[in-house]
Amino acid sequence: MAAAPPSGGGIQQVYERNQEATIYVGNLDPKIDEEVLWELMVQCGPVANIHLPRDKITQTHQGYGFVEFKNEEDADYTIKIMNMIRLFGKPIRCNKSSQDKRSNEVGANLFIGNLEPEVDEKMLYDTFSAFGVLLFAKVMRDPDTGTSRGFGFISYDTFEASDAALAGMNGQFLCNRPISCSYAYKKETKGERHGSAAERLIAANRPKEGIGSALPAAAPGRPGAAGGGPPGMPTLRPPSLPPGMPAPPGMGR
Repeated sequence: MAAAPPSGGGIQQVYERNQEATIYVGNLDPKIDEEVLWELMVQCGPVANIHLPRDKITQTHQGYGFVEFKNEEDADYTIKIMNMIRLFGKPIRCNKSSQDKRSNEVGANLFIGNLEPEVDEKMLYDTFSAFGVLLFAKVMRDPDTGTSRGFGFISYDTFEASDAALAGMNGQFLCNRPISCSYAYKKETKGERHGSAAERLIAANRPKEGIGSALPAAAPGRPGAAGGGPPGMPTLRPPSLPPGMPAPPGMGR
């Protein structure tokens, strides 16, 4: 490579970062480093900085990082096309770093059962994102083989979205198998499900700050998508993009 990817470090850099142009990238495989992440993200737009927090003793990253783009439009575009893309067999999670994911969870969590083995996180996310902003979509897998256990979980930022998904998808066919949808059980309770009246009341009184609030309806004609990479960097489409996914303007020509 002609140039090393820009890498952030230290508390000072965090404060200087443009938070609105920075995305959080989670569920990263240990084999992913700054260079691999940079090569993937630069194909969505010019990257200003990459930071992977590392353990002070082992120097291994902690499974997540931050990518700062040179403008907010590229950050929004990247979230749209890169969220749930699989890297080294693991679906990565992308969202705006300026908003903490946990603070946006309201309890609108659904259990999705009777999944075909071929249904992965990307398919689950794409299917249910039609009903609203998804905070996560996870297929439960065997820890040894990595094969699907036939069920998963999704979480929305509002109960309106989860109610719509429950009404629209319960009993519907996904990959030739009828799936079951219900509110998931809470972890710390016995037999109590999410979606209670108390949770809904709390959610109704929260500030309206969803993860998807900063995302535009579409991302055509984004300025500055081409270039921004080091000299000699090929403008290739990420290999994990689904077939038929259009390349951003100015790329793949």
